[in-house]
Amino acid sequence: MSAPRQGPPLLLLGLGLAALFALSVFVGRYPAPFFMPPSLLGQDEIAWRLVVALRLPRLVAAVVLGATLAAAGLTMQMVFRNPLVEPGFLGVSQGAAFGAAIGIVALGGRPAVVQALAAACAFAGLGLTWLLARAFRFGGSTLRLVLAGIAVSALFSSGVGLLKLVADPLRQLPEITFWLLGGLFGIGWKQVLGLLPVVVPALAGILLLRWRLNVLSLADETAFALGVAVRRERALLLLLSVAATAAVVSVSGMVGWVGLITPHVARRLHGADARRALPGAMLLGAIVVVACDDLARTLVAAEIPLGIVTSLVGAAAFAVVMIRPSVRGRA
Repeated sequence: MSAPRQGPPLLLLGLGLAALFALSVFVGRYPAPFFMPPSLLGQDEIAWRLVVALRLPRLVAAVVLGATLAAAGLTMQMVFRNPLVEPGFLGVSQGAAFGAAIGIVALGGRPAVVQALAAACAFAGLGLTWLLARAFRFGGSTLRLVLAGIAVSALFSSGVGLLKLVADPLRQLPEITFWLLGGLFGIGWKQVLGLLPVVVPALAGILLLRWRLNVLSLADETAFALGVAVRRERALLLLLSVAATAAVVSVSGMVGWVGLITPHVARRLHGADARRALPGAMLLGAIVVVACDDLARTLVAAEIPLGIVTSLVGAAAFAVVMIRPSVRGRA
């Protein structure tokens, strides 16, 4: 039997991300559309401040956002043994949207308030999902969690709809709509440094436990027979995934498809073993978000919301992945 395809080395993906990051520093609409000559940094004080104060923190946030959504997506897909699961699956994204809408409508829309409420309601979505799943009396533990996540997401979506109905149509409603479309506009070093204390430990924990995902992706009975405390380890990995997702979503807004499609591509490239697929998915997620953010801020004079670009790219890539047959070893 031929050996399975290993895909590009993780080092190659890392070098690709580093090259894209360096190129993206000079991509933008100042002083001319699409590209800034590197030599301009030593001659133009505005260009220097633009790069240091705006583009660099935005690019770091894009890397963190992409890596987090991809890691959370792959973790949830393996834990739930469902390839259609993504980070907003447990009411997290819709909870964050509800919190952000409350901050905009009722509390003046200050960025710090919106981010804090979005993060708090994202965790509230997880907690409500967990409590509701324990109260359900239908199906196994995984199915109950799935059904509870669907119900909680619908509940928060209804709340967002009500808040949009009572919002000021000239000021608050456009702000809610733009937040729901997602974007990294206005990201500075303060927002980036606020993400790191939550995201870095959470992603580090997921990476350290990634080999356990291979066991948790088996049937619960099999995993238990192999000595795994299924409920405890599943809960820990979900908590780490949701904590990181809540932190980045509170800053970026709703950015879809990254957490759904990049795990599929990573498994196509590196196989189902989470020891390689998880870091591969994180690197791919970061590359996708940085590239999409470059397109969002350069294609037209008025910035395109990042969520629109990732949805277009993600939907097209998902169709290609689903149509193209996987490569398997032959006897």
